[in-house]
Amino acid sequence: MFKTVLIAFCLIVVQSVAAQGKTETVIIKTPTDCNHCKVCETCAQKLETDLYYVRGIKLVTYNEADSTTTIVYKPKLIAPDKIRQEISKLGFDADHIPADPKAYAKRDDCCKK
Repeated sequence: MFKTVLIAFCLIVVQSVAAQGKTETVIIKTPTDCNHCKVCETCAQKLETDLYYVRGIKLVTYNEADSTTTIVYKPKLIAPDKIRQEISKLGFDADHIPADPKAYAKRDDCCKK
């Protein structure tokens, strides 16, 4: 009886861990006017590092050529609209959500429109 309960418990734990591992990908338009975004500390480098601290985000990649940010995230922990809000808090437009004015003001002049 004890072994049956233990096996059932282990199966439940394994299933819940596997369910947490599922990820999705979203591509968000994050335009910048910087021609050196990948090395600029207030541009893409900030996007790629600061978003890692947001719960549920697993991978962030900025594409300078088309001004998009590709984000791999766990849908059980965060939704795409929340990701857009987090990008806005960093001072970037995120699709239809404008950049937070205070955060935008902190970016280097070369990175502003």
